[in-house]
Amino acid sequence: MVQWVLVLHGVCTATVVVSFLCGQWPIFQGTFIERLHHFLTFGAYDYFLRFVGRIFGSRATNCVLGVERYCCERPNPTLQIFYLVIIGVTYTIVAKSSFKYIPGYYVSEYHRYLSVVAVVVGLVLFVLTSFSDPGTVTAENVSRYILAYPYDDLIFVERECSTCKITRPARAKHCKICDRCVARFDHHCGWMNNCIGEKNTRYFMAFLFWHFLICLYGAVVLGLILAGQLRERKIIYILTVYYGIENSFSALFPHVVQYFLASYNTQILLTVFLGIIALLLAGFFGYHAHLCLTNMTTNETFKWQDYITWKRKVNEAKTSGTALKASLNSMNGTPPVPQSKWRTFFKKSPLQKGEPIVVNNVYDKGAICNIYEILVPLSQRRSFFHSKAA
Repeated sequence: MVQWVLVLHGVCTATVVVSFLCGQWPIFQGTFIERLHHFLTFGAYDYFLRFVGRIFGSRATNCVLGVERYCCERPNPTLQIFYLVIIGVTYTIVAKSSFKYIPGYYVSEYHRYLSVVAVVVGLVLFVLTSFSDPGTVTAENVSRYILAYPYDDLIFVERECSTCKITRPARAKHCKICDRCVARFDHHCGWMNNCIGEKNTRYFMAFLFWHFLICLYGAVVLGLILAGQLRERKIIYILTVYYGIENSFSALFPHVVQYFLASYNTQILLTVFLGIIALLLAGFFGYHAHLCLTNMTTNETFKWQDYITWKRKVNEAKTSGTALKASLNSMNGTPPVPQSKWRTFFKKSPLQKGEPIVVNNVYDKGAICNIYEILVPLSQRRSFFHSKAA
């Protein structure tokens, strides 16, 4: 019974984590994952506010909204502390529950020390990403940023930042949480309590990749510990010789799983947890790696989506106007030549015609140059400081 409870707990945890972090992905559109994501991010909080208002009154509701504004609209270390707690608690549980099996049949002694090095490197990358300058645009460097990132006159046009009162360079955005304009703005990361921009994207990518490796490394080592215990305790031999179970994968698998869940449930849960987080980090890193390879940012993907939606509506309006004009002309003049019913059936709708909408990313200079721009930002090159405003 206990093992099934643990399995159910793992499945529920995985479903909630995937729904919360990935529910907006196109692959989950119209599925239970998307609906659960909406409930976790909007619906549950809305019901909670209504409950607080009904039970404790409007003053309690305003208090909750004040906490929300502090956590979501101002710089605060809440998620940073939460990250440190997750790292500390997870490593402590792993050390207390699994280090006693090291060294083992498949795991050597040095993994005790390698795990410490892996966590320390992860913390260093966390500090670099959290406290480094993302590329703040000021009155002193704005002219050089304008030269470094020319306007494409599609999603970026020359305009003044209403808050900073300076010309906003292309690819920059004013972060309302940090209250500053950030060059090559990607997004504001609550986990880092910092914007991800031109200067610290490299640290952010290294952070994602390294934590993916840490989780994968932890899951693999825990799996090797379990495999070593299976061999050292001769579980397969006992099951086949003393219990008469057939020596085949299908026959032994349920008994081995039952043994692990009964004797090593902590290691099983940790392996599942680390495996799930590794998959999520791999997907997140892959998405941002694609953006880096094409020299695009998260903010720019949203801008291009808005531009494509607007352009599609404009094309549809033009096509509708042309079709209406042709229809009026045919009513006033000679009737059109009748077409075959089959040709009319398979004929493409006039609204589906029109000019194809192409994403013309003028900042894409090829994969190698794009990666070099991430590793060595434009504002940290010698040519940036020698440039002068036109």
